[in-house]
Amino acid sequence: MNSKKVNWFFLTTILLHFLIVVLMVVFRYVFTLGIIANFIVSSMMILVPALLFLAFSGESFTEAIGFHKIKWSTVGMIVLFTFLTMPLTTVINTFSMFFVENAVMEISGQILEIPFLLAFFFMAVSAPICEEVVYRGIAYRGYRNSGTILQATVCSAMIFAIGHMNFNQAAYAFVIGMILVLLVEATGSIWASVIYHVIFNGYSVCIMYLSREMLLSEEAAGLPEGWTDMDSLLYGLGMSLIMAAVMTSIAVCVLVWIARNEGRTERLLRIWTTRREKKGKIITIPLVVAIVLSIAYMVADVILYKIMV
Repeated sequence: MNSKKVNWFFLTTILLHFLIVVLMVVFRYVFTLGIIANFIVSSMMILVPALLFLAFSGESFTEAIGFHKIKWSTVGMIVLFTFLTMPLTTVINTFSMFFVENAVMEISGQILEIPFLLAFFFMAVSAPICEEVVYRGIAYRGYRNSGTILQATVCSAMIFAIGHMNFNQAAYAFVIGMILVLLVEATGSIWASVIYHVIFNGYSVCIMYLSREMLLSEEAAGLPEGWTDMDSLLYGLGMSLIMAAVMTSIAVCVLVWIARNEGRTERLLRIWTTRREKKGKIITIPLVVAIVLSIAYMVADVILYKIMV
């Protein structure tokens, strides 16, 4: 795979998304996709095109994805690294909520209607594995074959973010995408990013269901009387910023330890020092078209939401 094929795959994914949305609108009185069907369709929309493009490229699946062994001590530090980076993603998520709605919260009611184990499987196991195979496996390695590691990191994180098709998730998904590539380069294995992604999503699912069981709300949490949603966001942002400043610094140290433990310190440093090694354009017309279509869709989605509310 190279960047051209990756960009064509991504455009195909975006067009598939549009097709499914149109079909759902046209046939909305005939059928409605439930939340489980939505999970399955969302994963298949990115996984199937990516695997087809990979198959036609003639590359080995194992080599193209990068499922290599890592040390158990590294696994333990990846768990720690995941929790250390969560405050940073919380800051970005909270900041985006000043401008757009929280996409996950919008569908949390539908998610909570299904059993916990089903939600955990689709959100914290199935989706992360599919996304890692596609974005940190096929897409990242395809971009890396055409440009520098830094270019591949940014581009793979960008399509991972845009692929969520809403500004809220795209904001923190871009940062997570960069973090996941750093883990892959620090360990030499996509298992590292899979572990991180499973823990990250799994924690979110557990918090969602625990919150329901504990009947958490603004009143139950004891927020000061008279506080508005904006006050709550500002308070949450301030607390998250303090935690992110401290914990992200520790996370960097943990990442360096992981790279050293796997004997890949130099590889990690090359992300910032390596100049262009291979010929080939990273940005091509299919990618530009996919980005423009995706942003237009997300803008339209925000406008429609504001009108309806």
